[in-house]
Amino acid sequence: MQERVVPRGPGATVGRVVALAADVAALVLVVWIALDLLDANQANAVVQWFHDAANWLSGWSRDLFDIHREWVQVVVGYGLPAVVYLLVGHALARFLHRV
Repeated sequence: MQERVVPRGPGATVGRVVALAADVAALVLVVWIALDLLDANQANAVVQWFHDAANWLSGWSRDLFDIHREWVQVVVGYGLPAVVYLLVGHALARFLHRV
């Protein structure tokens, strides 16, 4: 059986931080999608925080597509950046692990 080598340099640490940041960004977006689809109380401070954070994270792509069904617009508008953050963040983290 081959033993897995775990990188231990500064690149590995930065890579883990980048991967964690990508995961947190995607999680915030997914939580907001769920809160919106479940018609969470917009007056609640926690719901408002997720809404504000998701709007900030998805500002570059939120109105990229004009979809007439509101729930589909929410899923695409906030789901696309979540997927992009995961893909780009983890690709960057893998690159940094090798450095």
